[in-house]
Amino acid sequence: MTTDRTGALTLLDTLAGLQDDFLTTIPRVDPATRVPWCGRWRVTDLVVHLARIHHWAAGQASRTQETPLGRGPFVLEQLYATCAAELRDTLTALGPDARAWTLVGNGPASFWHRRQTHETLVHLWDLRTAGGLGLEVEPALWADTVDEVVTVMQPRQERMGRMEPLAAPIELVADDAGRSWLLGAPTEPVPSATVTGPAETLALLLWGRARQDDPRLAVSGDAAALADALGRRLTP
Repeated sequence: MTTDRTGALTLLDTLAGLQDDFLTTIPRVDPATRVPWCGRWRVTDLVVHLARIHHWAAGQASRTQETPLGRGPFVLEQLYATCAAELRDTLTALGPDARAWTLVGNGPASFWHRRQTHETLVHLWDLRTAGGLGLEVEPALWADTVDEVVTVMQPRQERMGRMEPLAAPIELVADDAGRSWLLGAPTEPVPSATVTGPAETLALLLWGRARQDDPRLAVSGDAAALADALGRRLTP
């Protein structure tokens, strides 16, 4: 994670660092390795997916229709390096305030600094965990992953009719980052359940990579309401 002099996340630099980590991890993991939290995917599918997403996001940021990459087969490291560089170069050239297409309508290109940082972080976790490798990331970055789900992704899922609103919110408390959130049901201030734990585990919970019975998490309140919330399409 990179911060500026005020301590705020500088996400374009953070994105570049995560992309570099992803690229250097690719040759360390057998491409046929299963990625069980991503359905039937193997590592090959994961790498191609993230490369395609970077390529697509570069087009969204510059408001141009991307040229399809084709079906492959691909040389994984070469493909990922090319698409990662394309995204970084595009975002750098545009600057954060350029007008872009985003997941929530027209907005600043900086939207993609954040969105692609968290897309890369989650898939870097996927890749390294599938390969039995650890990943050390500061809690503040994982906390921002949680924040993006709560403030952008889950509300968008509701607006698009991909999930019904929660009857009552779920409180999320990152005890290593000093942050908390209410997920869903913004008009109802009283949470049905509270989940406390490391920001990383909360982020992985929302992205379907951790379970509510994870020993790193403490759950109070209505566990059934939490299970119901987690069973919905909180993210695309």
